[in-house]
Amino acid sequence: MKILANGTLVTPEGARRGDVALDGGKIVRLADRIEPAEGDEVVDVDGCWVFPGFIDAHTHLQCWTGMDWTADSFETGTRAAACGGTTTIVDYATADRGVTMPDALDEWHRRADGTCTSNYAFHMALTEWGEKNRRDLAVMRERGVCSFKTYFAYDHLRLDDADTLEVLEALKPLDGILCVHCENGTLVDRLQQRVFDSGVTGPEGHPLSRPDVCEAEAISRLLYIAHLAGDAKVNVVHLSTKLGLEAIRDAKARGQKNIYVETCPQYLALDDGVYYDANWSMAARYVCAPPIRAEENQRALWRGLRRGEIQTISTDHCSFTLAQKDMGREDFTKIPGGLPGVETRGEVVYTRGVAAGRMTVAGMCRALCENPAKLYGLYPRKGVIAAGSDADIVVYDPKASHILTARDMVTKAGYTPFEGLRTEGGIAKVYLRGSLMVEDGRIVGGPEGQYLRRGLCTL
Repeated sequence: MKILANGTLVTPEGARRGDVALDGGKIVRLADRIEPAEGDEVVDVDGCWVFPGFIDAHTHLQCWTGMDWTADSFETGTRAAACGGTTTIVDYATADRGVTMPDALDEWHRRADGTCTSNYAFHMALTEWGEKNRRDLAVMRERGVCSFKTYFAYDHLRLDDADTLEVLEALKPLDGILCVHCENGTLVDRLQQRVFDSGVTGPEGHPLSRPDVCEAEAISRLLYIAHLAGDAKVNVVHLSTKLGLEAIRDAKARGQKNIYVETCPQYLALDDGVYYDANWSMAARYVCAPPIRAEENQRALWRGLRRGEIQTISTDHCSFTLAQKDMGREDFTKIPGGLPGVETRGEVVYTRGVAAGRMTVAGMCRALCENPAKLYGLYPRKGVIAAGSDADIVVYDPKASHILTARDMVTKAGYTPFEGLRTEGGIAKVYLRGSLMVEDGRIVGGPEGQYLRRGLCTL
């Protein structure tokens, strides 16, 4: 048995000093003091927060995006995840047009199985709709996939409103969740052309062509469609704007239920000034969709987290190297959109949230652990420090301040969007089912991640 002693345990009941015992891959006991027996290993974590393993429910690993393959494979991406305290990812498998969902899931298993350092599960993204997909939804349920995704943007991914309605109607009796990328794609296409034709070709054109109204309109439209489908369950992913949050509040004020919301660290910690750096490469690395917004949106998102209007913080980890970003040097619409983030999420949220007084440590635990586990059918196996739960543990040392820098990153992107940020504390140890996987930022365990079949939402 392994005993993590003298830490501050972050549990649903609140943070308290105590010990936690791990055995056989499970948490077996919590107590103020656990006396070790002969042969027990005692790890002193005095002065540290002891969290459940973080869950990142929005990643794109080893994925074709329409422009290029993401830089991180499941091997490198989950190593980066583990270093960042993330013991479980939920990645977006994608059924491209002409590909069935079971075949797409098989392909994602071929990419991931046997290579992952963190645990992994899958959502399934739909790029077309028909009777075959309708029948295959039940097959996905049987294979442990209970959440799906559609897009209101990108020509090769976008579903129209009528198909979105039918997907929601088909998911409702299965109690499935639809995650939706909410940007008005036709508006974005037209605005991109207008901005480019005006002579703006650099990264600053990216936020200009994707204003907040493009997100807010798509969110509002999604919520009306979900209401038409009988208040089917929807998750607004990567919320970036105050205006979008207001659309969500409006729907809830009308009495609509089953609305869930995710945001990302880049929208909580960065502002749109990053796109105006005189160094093209520095600016281009921040191109992602939706774009990073003006500072007033950060304040609204933090308020939404405190009020429980936003339930989860994931990353939308979709990494590209700076060489890949260079494909758009003459045209901002050709810059691959996406950021690395799975490696830094915990430290950024603690630094800009907990340490800055914008969030409690319990709130951080809910957004990174408990809520994603409940939302995606992993609770209480994951997301909580409790007897019987899996022994996925993050030990966070609030005294271990350091500076985030590219040279320390595991991700194959080769940079971090939070370069130069001095953290408040850092991740000291990460355990996966009781085995030490990360210590002081270094991988010390092998690829022991398991595929997780998921149940239904309990949030």
